[in-house]
Amino acid sequence: MGKAFKTGNLILLCLLLTFILAAIGTVLVRGLPDLPATFKAPPTLFAARLSLVTSLASTALCLVVAAPVAYALARYRLPGKGLLASALRIPLTLPPIVSGVCLLLLFGTTGFGEALTRLGLRFVFSVPGIIIAQFFVNVPSLLTVLKAAIEAVDVRLEYVARTLGCSPAKAFTGVTLPLVKNGLVAGIILTWSKAMGEFGAVLMLAGATRFKTETLPISLYLNMSTGDLEAVMAVATLLILLSLTSLTIFERLGARLGQPATGEANKA
Repeated sequence: MGKAFKTGNLILLCLLLTFILAAIGTVLVRGLPDLPATFKAPPTLFAARLSLVTSLASTALCLVVAAPVAYALARYRLPGKGLLASALRIPLTLPPIVSGVCLLLLFGTTGFGEALTRLGLRFVFSVPGIIIAQFFVNVPSLLTVLKAAIEAVDVRLEYVARTLGCSPAKAFTGVTLPLVKNGLVAGIILTWSKAMGEFGAVLMLAGATRFKTETLPISLYLNMSTGDLEAVMAVATLLILLSLTSLTIFERLGARLGQPATGEANKA
C-alpha cells in the first residue's frame, strides 16, 4: 500500500508539472521568435516603459509603507493584532478586478476622491491610478514577507543596540533591516514582478487607453481584442520570462530568510 501511495503521488506530480510546463511552453515557443520585432512597435515600447516606471514607483511605495508596518506587527503589542494583520491582508484575497472597483469608487465617487482631484491628484484613468492600483494589490504580500523576516530576527539584538545608545529608529535601520536583507530583496523582487503583471485593478481604475495607461498587461489585452496574436504572444512571453526570473530569485532568497539573523546572532 505504501508503494502504491507513493507511486500515485508521483504520477500526479508529473501530470501537474507536465500540464503547467505545456501551457507555458506553448506561449514561449510561439512568442520568443516574434519578441524582437514586436518590441520595435511604438505601442509595445510605450507599454514596456510605462510598466517599468509604474512598477518601480509602486514597489518603492510598498517598501516605504510595508517596512515600518511589518515592524509594528512583528514587535509591538497591539490590541487585536491578529485581526489587524488579517485586515491588512484583505487585498490578497480579493480578485484584482474587485480591488479595482473599490479603488474606482473611492477615488471617483466619494468626497475624498473629489478633494484629491481639486488638489490636482487625479487617480481615475491616469498614470498615478496605475501606481495606486499596483500598490493596493501588492503591499499585503510584501508586508507578509517582511513581517516573517523580522520575526526571525532575535529581538535581543535590537535591545543590545539600544543599550549601546541607538534610538529605536536607528536600531531598526542599522540592525534589523541588514539582518533581513534576504527577505527584503526577495519581497521587493516579488512585489515588482507582481506590479509588472497587474491587470484587473489597473484596468478598472486607470482604464485601457493606448499611449496613456497602456502597461504590458493592458497592451496584451488590447492586442487580443484587435486580433494581433503576434503581439499577444510576444508580450505574454516577456511577462512569463519576468515572472520566472523573479520567482527563481524569490525562492533562492526566501529559503534563507532566517539564516542571516541566526548567523549574526551566533556571532553576537
